Amino acid sequence: MMTPFARGAFLVVALLLCLVREARSAQAPGDSTVYHLAPISRLVVKTGKAGLFGFAGHTHVIRARAVSGELVYHPGRPASYLRLRAPTDSLEVLTPPDTAEIRKVTEAMRTDVLHVDKYPEMTFAADALNARDGKMELQLAITMEGTTRRVPVTAHVAIRPDTIRATGTFVAKQTDFGIQPFRGGPGGTVKVADQVTFCFDLVATRGPSGEADASQAQHADPAAVPGCVDKPVQRTEDGRRPM
Repeated sequence: MMTPFARGAFLVVALLLCLVREARSAQAPGDSTVYHLAPISRLVVKTGKAGLFGFAGHTHVIRARAVSGELVYHPGRPASYLRLRAPTDSLEVLTPPDTAEIRKVTEAMRTDVLHVDKYPEMTFAADALNARDGKMELQLAITMEGTTRRVPVTAHVAIRPDTIRATGTFVAKQTDFGIQPFRGGPGGTVKVADQVTFCFDLVATRGPSGEADASQAQHADPAAVPGCVDKPVQRTEDGRRPM
């Protein structure tokens, strides 16, 4: 049995704890908001050329057709986080505009480089984001071929009431993830460079994507993401490429 004094002390302590919790709640920022990636979002990769006969090969722009994910946004706190997923069998070579070569390079990329049967997904994650309008620096955890590496990324961010848009580029080395860059041609003389450039134009919305987003996605040029635009090959007067 508690004495009257003990009961009074207990009630005082309980009241103080309630007041502390209420004060903390009043000072805490608003609840988090979940933004889902919209269909108009674009994630592409641009490869380079390497090797003695690098001039004989092509740069390639590759898009992830089925990228999905979400951004959990905590206003006013560096606690927002990002999660993106891209099925490796959705990666599609867009350039150069040669159907036979695109099919060949896409098949080689999926079977010999990315091994989509064993590693069906690439993921991108960032924690402790201080999401705000303007420029944002973050450490992006990239997982490919079962290996995770962190890459510094600078993103340009625009936050609106119902949307968040992030654009930017970053580079990564394939060998850092245990990936051997593609090589082909006679005796393997044509090689893809180890370093590749990722370019992103991501739009996330608070609600489900509407018809307007789907329509924009159909008309958006997936190969025209700033930073990964594949420049047209210049030719001489006789139609040949310059050496």
